[in-house]
Amino acid sequence: MILIVSVIFIALAFEYINGFHDTANAIATSVSTKVLTPRQAIVLAAFLNMMGAMVGVSVATTIGKGLVDTSFVTTETIFCALSGAILWNLITWWLGLPSSSSHALIGGLCGATLASAHGHWSVIHWAIVNPASGKHEGLWPKVVIPMFTSPVMGILLGFLLMGLLTILLRKITPRLINAIFGKLQVVSAAFMGFSHGTNDAQKTMGIIALVLFTATQSGDFNHLPAWLQFLNTPKFEVATWVKVVCALTMAAGTAAGGWRIIRTLGHKMVKLQPVHGFAAETTAATIIQLASHWGIPLSTTHVISSSIMGVGATKRLSAVKWGIVGRMVWAWILTLPVTAFFAYWMERIWMFFRGAS
Repeated sequence: MILIVSVIFIALAFEYINGFHDTANAIATSVSTKVLTPRQAIVLAAFLNMMGAMVGVSVATTIGKGLVDTSFVTTETIFCALSGAILWNLITWWLGLPSSSSHALIGGLCGATLASAHGHWSVIHWAIVNPASGKHEGLWPKVVIPMFTSPVMGILLGFLLMGLLTILLRKITPRLINAIFGKLQVVSAAFMGFSHGTNDAQKTMGIIALVLFTATQSGDFNHLPAWLQFLNTPKFEVATWVKVVCALTMAAGTAAGGWRIIRTLGHKMVKLQPVHGFAAETTAATIIQLASHWGIPLSTTHVISSSIMGVGATKRLSAVKWGIVGRMVWAWILTLPVTAFFAYWMERIWMFFRGAS
């Protein structure tokens, strides 16, 4: 029971870190264009993240039971998965790189489960068809393909939307454009914060639901006192209390801020004005909302970063600082394998000492 409580606590710690690690996703462009002060932007992002976290459970279901064989998942497995993801998040946060908390969690879960199954790759659901819905699920369609297609969509749609706005606004003075889009960017920042909550917060909900489900299946909750019976989860589902706790935790993490990443997204990559910020945030939030609807645990970091690139490229290709972009791409590419490696060896070490004892 102590281990279960510890894993839930670590899952919430991951949610908190996800909040401050990904705060920049929703507010960096608003801060860099001076539409909002850092304090105003953080309050807005925290509140909208919390609201978004309460909507839907499609992404949580994908994380909880759509990527790996849950019969090989134990409380220890989830502990190692979270530990590997948190370690990578802290490394990239310290370096100021906007890597994906989503892919860190997914990589950690796959690596730890692989170790739990003694290296049998079949425990990872690479591509399966859900017999109930007939939809394609698994790591390949839900994670790997979107990992490559979502940044491409961000660049293309950001470029097209900004190009359209440039044509429509060509006869309007820059001062009036800044005044109009200074207000509209508050709306787009709110939309981005809400979208971030609908996707990212659900990932930890899925992990906690998986912890409760596996603990119930293994009999760890057989002797719970009456006041703790709500923890029993005989079938995989995301309880309301899990949604509320995760929403509040992400909001608290968001309020803590992530200034290193804000500087990378909002200042170092490309110089933005309110109209550019509006285009980037609207593009990214729309893509994220569509992914959440389909249960795809998308990287909000990848999407907003690529949207900023697409918007910035409309000014001229040299406006994007491609050296910064190159560092970000390497962080994106390495996230899944590195977190899987961390979690795999954490689980193997755990299994070794458990066997020795």
